[in-house]
Amino acid sequence: MKLLKLTMLFTLVCLVSCGKQEKAADVKEQKDTTGHTDSKAFKYWTWITADAKRDDDSYKKEFTRYKDNGLDAVLINTNTDPELLGRLTPLAREAGLEVHAWLMAMNRPGDSVALQHPDWYAVSREGNSCFDHRPYVDYYQWLCPTKEDSRNHVLGLVEGLAKVEGVASVHLDYIRFPDIFLPIGLLPKYDLEQKTELPEFDFCYCDACVAEFEKIHHKNPKEFEDPALDMEWKQFRLNKIRAVVNDAYKIAHDHGKILTAAVFPYPEMADHMVRQRWDKWDIDVVLPMIYHNFYNEETDWIGFATRQGVEDLKNKKTELHTGIYVPEMSPSEIKEAVKLAKDNGAKGVSFFDGPALTDDMLRAIKETKEGK
Repeated sequence: MKLLKLTMLFTLVCLVSCGKQEKAADVKEQKDTTGHTDSKAFKYWTWITADAKRDDDSYKKEFTRYKDNGLDAVLINTNTDPELLGRLTPLAREAGLEVHAWLMAMNRPGDSVALQHPDWYAVSREGNSCFDHRPYVDYYQWLCPTKEDSRNHVLGLVEGLAKVEGVASVHLDYIRFPDIFLPIGLLPKYDLEQKTELPEFDFCYCDACVAEFEKIHHKNPKEFEDPALDMEWKQFRLNKIRAVVNDAYKIAHDHGKILTAAVFPYPEMADHMVRQRWDKWDIDVVLPMIYHNFYNEETDWIGFATRQGVEDLKNKKTELHTGIYVPEMSPSEIKEAVKLAKDNGAKGVSFFDGPALTDDMLRAIKETKEGK
């Protein structure tokens, strides 16, 4: 009898172990087939926003246009609608494109579920909630990453998209706090000067964040004379975003998908501007938005920021694919940007956004892929 019990226990352990190995193998196979790990090919992506009212034929034409001009992958924003994503995914795959589910994570404008819970939203140092006092623009409706209900809501959206068959990754965007500093090129648009951390743009001072921080560090951030100087308070918020990402990573991998994210240009800059330290995350691929014109920089800054991010990821398995903002660029500048990204260690480039790509731009992109 004892031998029988030992045999059954051994068999059970083997089954659990094999199940875990098979799941890990499935995730690795997903990475291999989507080109995120072992593939040496330089990948070309673009972001698009879906419209459920458009017919399938129009999407087939759009996807074919991308594929015919050298693009490999499309990141689709369906406003977290798994049904719409499930409709478009096979159309894109038939055209030969990878599909990535683009998700607005902590910024949830117009989220019908979240709007029923005003307490879920991030609160500024002034005491104003993003529920009804939105910084900069009306679509800035940021959730708190500390409160269990709000973070679980975001992770539930991740899971819903991860379940869609044929999707290569869940792609996190707005996975950060609201901008404490805007890109310098955007300040005139809002008639702002930001030389210090201004209280109306400094989040999250909700009761949950303050109470948890005070329990750990025995001090209240609302009482700081200059909160920007307190490293524990800054790190607390960095850690809260990292925790959401790391949980999303587990969810994506449990469903045989990988996790990707749109992030600020390089980790130190992201840390300074939006409480985002993406080189510390569990994540497969980052697409830093190296939008040089937002920062009044020249095109060669794309190379600098790419190299900085690549160096910060040196000892990690995370890949970096440079994000390029095309509306204000000429075809020749796009070709230069692709070369700068490739020469500085990026594994690919992504263009924002697909509908902004003119025929001349697409021709230039295709030429870079053909080595011209």
